Amino acid sequence: MSHTTKERHMPDQKKLPRFVQCMCRGDCPGFSQLNVWSLVNYVRNELDVEYAIVHPQLCVDDGDRFWQDLAKPGVTYVVGGCDPKMQRKMYKDALAAVGADFDKQIIALDLRNMPTEEAMKKVASAFEKLGTTLSKM
Repeated sequence: MSHTTKERHMPDQKKLPRFVQCMCRGDCPGFSQLNVWSLVNYVRNELDVEYAIVHPQLCVDDGDRFWQDLAKPGVTYVVGGCDPKMQRKMYKDALAAVGADFDKQIIALDLRNMPTEEAMKKVASAFEKLGTTLSKM
C-alpha cells in the first residue's frame, strides 16, 4: 500500500512531508555541484516522503502561484534551495494567502555549494529531525 493510500484512509495518521527543490533557474553557480535528479530520486526512493518535486525558481511570480496551488495548512514541506532567510522573505506571503504558515510548515535548507552526497545527508538529517524513517523500501 502506498503512503498516499494510507494517508487517505487514515486521517488521524501524521501526514508525510513533501520535498521541493528550487534550482534557481538551473544555472546558478551555487548549484553547479548538485545533481538535482540524483538528489530528488534519493529523496523519493529512500526517505519517507509523500513526493519530491523540482521547481526552477520559487522566488518569482510563478513560484508564488506554485505555492498557492500546492500548499495546504498542516502539511510540512522540506525545501532545498538558497538561504532560508531569503526563502522566507520571498514566498511567506504566497503561503499565507492560502492559510499556510512558512514558520510552522517549511523546513528551508540551504543546499548551495554542496556536492550531491552532502546535500543528500543534509536533507536526510532534516527528515530525521521530523521523525520520519530513512528507508521506506
